[in-house]
Amino acid sequence: MKRLLKKSAVLGLLLSAVLSPESKAQDIHFSQFYETSILRNPALTGIYNGEYRMSVMYRNQWNSISAPFQTATASGEVKKQIGNSEDFIGFGLLGFFDRTGSINLTTLSGNFAVSYNKNLDNQHSTFLSVGLMGGYLQRNYDPSKMTLGNQYIPGVGYDPSAPTGERLPNPKMSQMDIGLGVNYTSNTGADNKTNYSVGVSAYHLTRPENNFYGDIAGVRQDMRFNVNASSNWLITETWSAQALGNFMMQGKYNEVIVGAMAGRKNAESSSADVLVIYGGLMYRLNDALIPVLKIDFNDLTFGASYDMNVSKLRAASSLRGGFELSIVKTGMFSDPNRSFSSTVCPKR
Repeated sequence: MKRLLKKSAVLGLLLSAVLSPESKAQDIHFSQFYETSILRNPALTGIYNGEYRMSVMYRNQWNSISAPFQTATASGEVKKQIGNSEDFIGFGLLGFFDRTGSINLTTLSGNFAVSYNKNLDNQHSTFLSVGLMGGYLQRNYDPSKMTLGNQYIPGVGYDPSAPTGERLPNPKMSQMDIGLGVNYTSNTGADNKTNYSVGVSAYHLTRPENNFYGDIAGVRQDMRFNVNASSNWLITETWSAQALGNFMMQGKYNEVIVGAMAGRKNAESSSADVLVIYGGLMYRLNDALIPVLKIDFNDLTFGASYDMNVSKLRAASSLRGGFELSIVKTGMFSDPNRSFSSTVCPKR
């Protein structure tokens, strides 16, 4: 009975999100937020060492209390230096898939981002970046997977062929979107061994229509505001540390996530293979503790994290939130031993 109540509560939230014309869908999010530049701030497009960056991420959540919430993204970024200057332009593409709960509420989205990165101080690799993002989103659900009150017949039980008595909306909707951001990145300290970055962004600037009832106008997506900040320190030849934070606000909802990681590089700095292993802990305010493991091997990065749910839902979730995996590759189109002149992060 307790498990049935858990599932019923989750199903009720999903039904209210789909059937209510006043619903305000919230954006997807990741615990490894530092690997999702285009989703956080389009001005972060191109902010990495190298000429290109590719990544894939997968998140699976709430297996313990309902049909799992699954989210996956794939993205690619390139950057091009402008003439002989230190300025550069970044270009990015990102697509994501999100499926929620037992009625398969599914979102598909494709997004394009471009950034202009102005060099303010070559000595410290200081850049002021402005980015723009545009995207297309399609959302749908499966009406055949709904079980509604009128289909439960007294003395008989559930009859899927019984009339629902509900006016179900169109199972598909789509919208166009736009976002804008600005970011400041620089290096400081002895030999520029400390890097920091801070930025702000806004999404859904046009507040696109967001409802499955096509004949009801005025139900619009809430704008989302984002603040990103991070700092990286090269402490010794083998040890480094990172502090990261992200704040997101959309309508009456907000999310604060902060954390830190320490990394150790293989002792042989002259080795052909560079290996750095990071361990750390993130905290999503009033929601989850998130142990994080990250491995850099040459131009590949592998990340894994797990949400330990500590919110009011912990009695139902038994501290189990969800796991997340990421793979990132950066590199050069030309000489792999040449450093891109617009280096914006401290070298390991």
